[in-house]
Amino acid sequence: MFLHKTNFLLRALYPRFEWRVPTQEKVIYLTFDDGPIPDVTEFVLETLQNHQAKATFFCIGDNVKKHPGIFQQVHQAGHSIGNHTFNHLNGWKTEDEPYLENVRQCQQQLDLPTRLFRPPYGRMKRSQGHEVLKTHDVIMWDVLTGDFSLSLQPEVVLQKTLKYTEPGSIILFHDSLKAWPRMSYALPRVLSHFSERGYRFDGLPQTSGFRTLVA
Repeated sequence: MFLHKTNFLLRALYPRFEWRVPTQEKVIYLTFDDGPIPDVTEFVLETLQNHQAKATFFCIGDNVKKHPGIFQQVHQAGHSIGNHTFNHLNGWKTEDEPYLENVRQCQQQLDLPTRLFRPPYGRMKRSQGHEVLKTHDVIMWDVLTGDFSLSLQPEVVLQKTLKYTEPGSIILFHDSLKAWPRMSYALPRVLSHFSERGYRFDGLPQTSGFRTLVA
């Protein structure tokens, strides 16, 4: 069970994390977790290009190491890139120092400046968050598509995403094999739906800091 729309209580519990961009401007922030993955990430890149859309990719360091060419495609296409740990660690189940070292290891593998970080599963101890926030913006999400859920039909993923997205929403998709059947159905339809309504799709600021969006 999960919430497709992040509620006020969850945001209030973690006020230093970023959940959405407070704006009435017609702009949406698509994000993709867990890549780069052959074919899947490449499909995402092509689909975004077809809609002249930019996005943010929270990359797993080990996947960057395995698929450097695809990672370079993401970077060269002008999308934002964020740290998603090296081994997709669950912070609740990991001691602080190994977790923080895994974050550093991912940062080294990315080999580019980025202040963007998203904890895998959205789970990170407050002590871990305290340290990560010294160097990164912790980016959560406003809309969880649910594309990772094997129990959801692709049409449900699409309809829930359309229902809850609003100006400034940070939407979480996955460029993973697990999410592929649902993401590949929903993503082009989300892009078409909102493009037809005058929205644009931007990447989150990689180096200048999230707060520049709300300054």
